[in-house]
Amino acid sequence: MGVIFVLSGQQSLDSGLGWLDTVLRKLVHFGEYAVLCALWWRALRTKLTGDRALLIAIAVTSAYAASDELHQSFVDGRHGTPVDWLIDTAGALTAAVLIHRYARARKPVPA
Repeated sequence: MGVIFVLSGQQSLDSGLGWLDTVLRKLVHFGEYAVLCALWWRALRTKLTGDRALLIAIAVTSAYAASDELHQSFVDGRHGTPVDWLIDTAGALTAAVLIHRYARARKPVPA
């Protein structure tokens, strides 16, 4: 979360690659919030059931994404958007679905 905060405070991350720059930045947004959700789940599952830990991880990640967009709205040359929040939250949800499927596949089948 600290790394995300520092990168969000940078005035511009534009590489000058035009539309490709935009697509790549959105993919990075998606990926970093997927990783953040997985890390929250990993920390929370030691104290909570798997599904509850996953739901809280999604909620925390999405809330942090919203606060990150708000933070960006105060940085010169940056702006926070609901679309970026949706991309970030989609990354968290994708990680959650993958974690849920993986956890379900690992459960032993009753004989």
